[in-house]
Amino acid sequence: MTLAGAPPRPTATVRRALGLLRRHARSAYLAAVAATLVNTVPDVVRQLLVWDDPSVVAAVAVDVVGFLTALVAQLWVTGAVADLPDGGPLRPAGALRRGTGLAGAAVRAATGTVAAAVVLGGAVSALLTVPASVAAIGWQRVLGPLDAPSVGGFVVATVSDAVASAVTLPFLALVLVLAGRRSSVHQPEREARRRG
Repeated sequence: MTLAGAPPRPTATVRRALGLLRRHARSAYLAAVAATLVNTVPDVVRQLLVWDDPSVVAAVAVDVVGFLTALVAQLWVTGAVADLPDGGPLRPAGALRRGTGLAGAAVRAATGTVAAAVVLGGAVSALLTVPASVAAIGWQRVLGPLDAPSVGGFVVATVSDAVASAVTLPFLALVLVLAGRRSSVHQPEREARRRG
């Protein structure tokens, strides 16, 4: 049983997010595909900049850039799908700001739930990307510098990354929306308790 005002168990939020994803699949995945396509441009460019660079430092640097651009995509999708739980439409305008606020609230109020969603999404992403990427460019290039892979192998690895992003972005976005909105609803109650 969940106490009044306490965050629900991570599994409850995850199940609800999956249910919402099934009901609003078209809108949720439309937002994810749009964000993935936009993010693919800097994602490919950052790899091309170190195409034949054997440096581990360069590989780490492009991975950091990739993480940051993926984070922006995640926050944008979160803001875009914020109204789906209420049956509302996608809201691309102001999505990044809205998503950042929801994500911050979710992390503060339901850290365990967000962590569980990240782990689940990461596992699905790994299943979609790692086998294809290893087969295409080899595990050394997956873990380290690209070191001039074949063009065909690079395309396969890039496509697998894009597919994984499009598949997993909406799930984590809806978890963040549910946890972040619940935090906002109960914020006045927590403030009242602190004053009392």
